[in-house]
Amino acid sequence: MEIVFLAAAQAELDETVLYYAKQREGLGDDFADEVERAIKRIIQFPQAWSLVSGKTHRCITNRFSYGVLYQVRGNTLFIVAIMHLHREPDSWESRLPIQER
Repeated sequence: MEIVFLAAAQAELDETVLYYAKQREGLGDDFADEVERAIKRIIQFPQAWSLVSGKTHRCITNRFSYGVLYQVRGNTLFIVAIMHLHREPDSWESRLPIQER
């Protein structure tokens, strides 16, 4: 399965890795690894995770309070957001046209 990050999702991942790296040595890498594990779970079971809208699912990371919001389109996994679960929960919606949400 091909994995495609929306630019905003990639920026969220990069910014969060940097944030955690400043908090404690190795913590940024731990966050990146946790997101990678979540993506691997998504690839294994793409329909298993909660729907947050008609086409968009959310897989929650195990160690951090973050969710990976994604859509499966054919053989492509679109990562829409890497977002903190307690901040602006609907902010990702503006990234997609209404018919794609």
